[in-house]
Order: sequence, then C-alpha cells, then structure tokens
Amino acid sequence: MTRSTGVGSWPGEDAAAFAEAVRVVLGELDVPHVPELPGRGATASMTGRALALLEGLTVDLQPAGWRLVGDGAPGVDHRRTRSLLAQDLDAVEEQAQEWEGPFKTQVAGPWTLAATVEKPRGDRVLSDHGARRDLAESLAEGVRAHVRDLRRRVPGATSLVVQVDEPALGAVLAAQVPTASGFGRHRAVHPPEASALLGVVLSAIAEEGAEPWVHSCAPGVPWDLVRGAGAAGLVLDLSMLSAGDHDTVAEALEAGTTVALGVVPSTEPAGGLTDTRVVERVQRWLDMLGLDPTVGSLVVAPTCGLAGASEAWARRATTLSRQVAAGLT
Repeated sequence: MTRSTGVGSWPGEDAAAFAEAVRVVLGELDVPHVPELPGRGATASMTGRALALLEGLTVDLQPAGWRLVGDGAPGVDHRRTRSLLAQDLDAVEEQAQEWEGPFKTQVAGPWTLAATVEKPRGDRVLSDHGARRDLAESLAEGVRAHVRDLRRRVPGATSLVVQVDEPALGAVLAAQVPTASGFGRHRAVHPPEASALLGVVLSAIAEEGAEPWVHSCAPGVPWDLVRGAGAAGLVLDLSMLSAGDHDTVAEALEAGTTVALGVVPSTEPAGGLTDTRVVERVQRWLDMLGLDPTVGSLVVAPTCGLAGASEAWARRATTLSRQVAAGLT
C-alpha cells in the first residue's frame, strides 16, 4: 500500500498556525508529522529545532547564526529553542490522542548542523574533526530522548519515524561549504567519515525502536552512502535524481527500504495541478525502472518543505499527497 506524508515545514508565524498545521497533517496524511514553522524565527528553524535536542552541549544565537558555547548551562537562546519545541509537542500531544498509526518527526542531521553552526571561536564546526564528532554524538543522545518523549506523547503511534534532514550533505562531500570569510571552501569530508557520523545518529534512532529516514531535496546527495549509513527510508525530490540515482533508489525499493518520493510541488504551480497528472508521472517513472507501485514501501510527499507556500497551497499539497498515494494503490 502506498502511503502519504509531508516533509516537515509549514507556513505560519504563531501558535495558532502551528495548531492548524497539526490538525491538517493528522486529518490528511497516512504518516502525519510534527510540523515545523520556521517563519517564527531562528529558534523555530530546522537548525534551531535540532539544537534544542542537544545533550551536553549548549549554543547561543549570534548575528552570523548559531554558535556552540561549550557544555555549561544553556543560555537564553538555547532555552528558547527548547521551550518552543516543548510547546509544539504539547500541541501535538493534545490533538494526537485519538491517532493510531505511524507518526513522524524531523531533525537536522549532523552534517547539516556541522555546516551551519559555528565553533565557540568562530568558523564552522565542519572545520574541526573532533568538534563535528562531538556534535553528532550530542545530537544522537538528544534524539534518543526525543523519541522516548514522542512515544509517551503519541501513545497510539504504531511506529515512530525520525527523518534526518541533510540538505548540506552533498555540499560537505564536494567541498562546497564556504569558510567564514566567504573567500574559501572547507575541505571535502571523506565518504567513510560522512557515513560514520551520519550512522551515529541513525543507529541511535534505530536502537530506540524508531525508523531512521534521511531526507534531502538538494542535488548531489549520495543515496548509496545514505543507505550504507543505516537509513531505513529515503526522502527525496524525484526531479533532483541523477541518472545513477534512479538505479540506487530502485535497488532500495526492491530491498525493502522505504522511499518517499517528492512529487507534489512545494509551491503552487501555474495552471494548477491534479492528482491524476502526478499519479501518471510516478507510474511512468516506475515503468522506466521496471517496477510497479506494489514493490517495497512507497510513500508520496511534497518535493520539499512547505514553508515557502501559501497556507492554502500547503493544505492542497497535503491533500494531493494523500490522493496520489491512493491513486497509486
């Protein structure tokens, strides 16, 4: 059976918009998720949400972005990220008491954090081998606690999915992450280390009894490396796949790995869109690979997050995802 889900982000700037997002995803999706509303500011961004989970490390917010400050007591910015996450999870808990089925949450991955968060004395965590390992291990421990907390808050969840967002992974491997000055690029991370640190977080998720999925809608993602690191699900934008990626994704489906195909536009297309057109596109792709919709575990999703969409299109894209999944089934 083909299922539907969302990538995570949603338009809106206040608690009322978050509550409405929870209502929509619970009412429309086969695999609903904890919404993310980055329009509320840095503390609600993908990075801020992940930093709220860190165990043993603290951060603060500088004009240039988030920065590690050591292992002392959390400062005001770090406390705000944690408080906002707790408030959001309270709203999820309130509305999800009758939910029965799989449920998903999202967290920025170790390489995306390393590429965006600064060390205490400047430059990205990515520039320091020890710092990026410490950050990955801190994130892994925080995700463990997050899974346990979510299991308590959503008692009807038959399974929990943790989607690890890694939009910067391709850039990290290709030496495309700029240095603090902007005039240079950080050295490429070797694939074995990239796999190992991603695996630290994915293993922590699996050890807590949840399914680790990895998401990116950026180009250049090494999906074979992601699978090798322990991902039980791949969440991707179909239009971003290279020629070689198609074979990797087909192999993943045949091996039983969940594949969430981003095929519903994240912003409203000119001229509108019907579920029939999207179903036909997915069927053509499956035919090209010699597969049918019953192979493996196929999930339908928007191409990327919906933060840049209108609220009306966010609701429409969510409904379309469900309709396309039903059409493929």
